[in-house]
Amino acid sequence: MGPRNKTGVSEFLLMEVTEDPELKPLLFILFLFIYLVTILGNLLIILAVSSDSHLHTPMYFFLSNLSFTDICLSTTTIPKMLVNIQAQNQSITYTGCLTQIYFVLVFASLESFLLAVMAYDRYVAICHPLRYTVIMNSHLCGLLILLSLCINIVDALMHSLMVLQLTFCTDLEIPLFFCEVVQVIKIACSDTLINNILIYFATSIFGGIPLCGIIFSYTQIVSSVLRMPSAGGKYKAFSTCGSHLSVMSLFYGTGLGVYISSALTNSSRNTAVVSVMYTVVPQMMNPFIYSLRNRDMKGALKKLTSRTPSLL
Repeated sequence: MGPRNKTGVSEFLLMEVTEDPELKPLLFILFLFIYLVTILGNLLIILAVSSDSHLHTPMYFFLSNLSFTDICLSTTTIPKMLVNIQAQNQSITYTGCLTQIYFVLVFASLESFLLAVMAYDRYVAICHPLRYTVIMNSHLCGLLILLSLCINIVDALMHSLMVLQLTFCTDLEIPLFFCEVVQVIKIACSDTLINNILIYFATSIFGGIPLCGIIFSYTQIVSSVLRMPSAGGKYKAFSTCGSHLSVMSLFYGTGLGVYISSALTNSSRNTAVVSVMYTVVPQMMNPFIYSLRNRDMKGALKKLTSRTPSLL
């Protein structure tokens, strides 16, 4: 017999994307377009990396995992939004909400860990270039991915199990377009002290450690680059970090926007819109950033697209 919530709640209500019926078809098309672009763009990155032997390096191995994570995170939130817009029904089942909480936590946190791992990869490549292939061997790369995934699975499972213990009363409206653990806890009518402590602890540890790792890596990178004698060497070193810096800034920038919006505004709709930006925009833009700023990726994508018609 599967787990059940204490109150027998069968469903929650998500916030409407818009109350204007004339805008709903336009927003449906917009989110469908964003979703398709996200899936196609990240899938092309994965195929390009796997098909080109020149890209079988740690940096592109992590990039393909980041693209896979972006696909999964977008798939966790956008399809349900599209169904609700089309059906004009904002309900989500209790099980569906709990499942969405779990996977949003897993993939959003995993993206943060992957960005930290990619920063470490750039640190080793620039600060220890002669030892790069020895340090960043395939065993370590696989172990970093597996360790990040396991940590985030355990963290998400703890949060989901704690939500399972909560009691919900009559207020079942979640002020977001998808189920998010903090907002679900806020509408519970039972004691949420342990849940809040767990959230603060997990955020400080699993959010702080990757961010500190990124800051440390780039502090060392900048210090090493500034000691380089030639301007050409400095430019080349910084250019290898350009795409990662752009992706990282977009991810943490939108995340900071969610925090500032929730802290400074009382409008739940504004917070909901910013939250969508956090879970939608970076995942769509990452393939464009890496394909436009990276010469090797451009070449791999050209080979892949030129090979596709012949395969068809």
